[in-house]
Parts: sequence; structure tokens; C-alpha cells
Amino acid sequence: MAAGEPTQMATGRRAVRPGGSLATRPLHFIWLVDGSGSMAHDGKIQALNTAIREAVPPLRQVARDNPTAEVLVRAVRFATGATWHVADPTPVDRFSWPDLTADGRTDLGSALRLVAGVVRVPPMSDRALPPVLVLVSDGLPTDDYQRGLRELRTEEWGDKAVRLAIAIGRDAARDVLEEFIGVPGGRVLEANTADGLVDQIRWASAVALQSAVAPFSASQGETQWAARQVPMPEHTAPVDRTSDEVW
Repeated sequence: MAAGEPTQMATGRRAVRPGGSLATRPLHFIWLVDGSGSMAHDGKIQALNTAIREAVPPLRQVARDNPTAEVLVRAVRFATGATWHVADPTPVDRFSWPDLTADGRTDLGSALRLVAGVVRVPPMSDRALPPVLVLVSDGLPTDDYQRGLRELRTEEWGDKAVRLAIAIGRDAARDVLEEFIGVPGGRVLEANTADGLVDQIRWASAVALQSAVAPFSASQGETQWAARQVPMPEHTAPVDRTSDEVW
């Protein structure tokens, strides 16, 4: 390979730009999505599939606006145990969402441990940007989620990750989701209707990604990034709990 020739690797690439090349850093965006049996009720799982599909174009736009970040997307499904719903870190411009199904329990701890295994170095690069973790759930964990959260926060990139959580419906364990966020004043987003879920996932995904690519403080060195609290929307639409469509 000739000197100065652009290269592409799993840990980052060099993108050609006018006047030379621009080093890029990998940024892993991971959805942790609830696929338990309760998600099969009232159209929740269908709404979740639609919401994540509609969140992909805004993610692509943020990635285009920040060419120094190589955005790689994947997803974990947790139900009875946890598995990779999208296993390979996929460049956002090639990412497509496969339908999620709903059955089983709500083993959030298993999902957190699964993610902890991929945010350590290696396999993650020490040159990476903070990962983005977006958790979506409608119920109570049925396993030891605190153990999983400890394992995640023990990893440097797990602790520095931009973490957001979306509660689906009135039965979601908001205290658990607040623990996942782990930031003083961090607020759980709420989705009580299908349209609300689409809005929250679109907003949360794009804003969390933008927060991860923005430097936290240049004075603290280039490895210190905005992996803390994401600004919440100023206004939340009122919820009509008399509607049959409210979860």
C-alpha cells in the first residue's frame, strides 16, 4: 500500500477530503430494545419497529454533518435472555432495521452484560468516540439488571457512553431506566402512544448521536467527550389518558 493511501479498518478509517485525508473515529450506536411478551400488546412492537426505521434517516444526516465520525449501528433484543438483533456494527448509511418480535421475559441485565462485552478495549478502539446506548422498555426487569449495569459501568467506554432511556407506557420501570442513564438530573423520555414513540426515538437517537460527536472540552484533552447528560426537549405534549390508544 502506498504511503498516504487511505485505509479502512474496523477501528476507524481515513476519509479522502480536498487537500488531503481526514482521520475518522468509530462511533458505536447501540439500541437495547425490549422484545418481551408485554410488547406484543396494543401494537407496541409494531410501533417500535416503525419508530426505529424512521429514526435511521436523521442518524444518517447527523453522520453526514460530522465526517470525522464513522457511525456504526447495531441492536440488542432482550426478552428471555438477550441476543444481538443486529450483530455486526453496520455503517449507518447501509443500516436497515429487521422486524423485532415480542415474547418471553424482560432480561435487561443480560442485555447490559452483552453490551459490556463489546464496549471494552478490545474489541473497541481506544481511539473511538463515546458509544451511544439507547434503551427502550415497557416493563420491569426479570433478572439481575443491577449486576449487568455494574458490568457495563466498569468498562471505560460503558461509563463514558451517552445513555438515553425511553419508557413505553405507564408500566415501565422508570427508576430502573433512571439508573441506566446514571446522570444527576437525567430524565427518562416517555412514550404513551405509537406517534409519541416515533417522535421520542427519532429525537433521542439524533440528539444522542450529536452529543457523542461534539467535544466535551478541548481543554481536557481530545479523549474527553460529551458523554454525559443529553439536553432534554423543553416541551412535552400532554397525554390524553382517556384515549384508547394510550398505553
